[in-house]
Amino acid sequence: MKTDFIKITKGITQIIEVWEPQLTSLNKEVITERRNKQNRNIMQILGHLVDSASNNHQRMVRLQYNKELVFPDYRQDNDLWITIQNYQESNWNNLIQLWKFYNLHIIQIINQVDFLALKNSWTDFEGNKVSLQEMITGYLDHLNLHINEIKELIESDKHN
Repeated sequence: MKTDFIKITKGITQIIEVWEPQLTSLNKEVITERRNKQNRNIMQILGHLVDSASNNHQRMVRLQYNKELVFPDYRQDNDLWITIQNYQESNWNNLIQLWKFYNLHIIQIINQVDFLALKNSWTDFEGNKVSLQEMITGYLDHLNLHINEIKELIESDKHN
């Protein structure tokens, strides 16, 4: 179990180390013009990853002192969160740093997790129970999913 979490925290760290300089080097046209299948540009995808870190931070902390948790699930409101926060008009470098440091904090939480609380769960908006352990193990997959979307958008720009 602890080994799995080490792989997760190392994976998050590696993504930050590889992607922070790549994200910083992108020009305004690349981060604002290219759209994925959800019609999100790179700035909006990175903003979504900040939202994900923010929501998972809350859940990971709260589940260490609650056996079961009813906590709002923002998945059905992702686009609304992106619109309200107007990520496409954010300062790009500030957004990168917010993403970076929020993920470094997620690593801190994972490193300090109470292993006795790993079976504690929250219920998502569809009624599914998600344990703290499942949340932690799924975090890196979600991060990779959206980093890969960013990579595809960057690469699509190179072919045009």
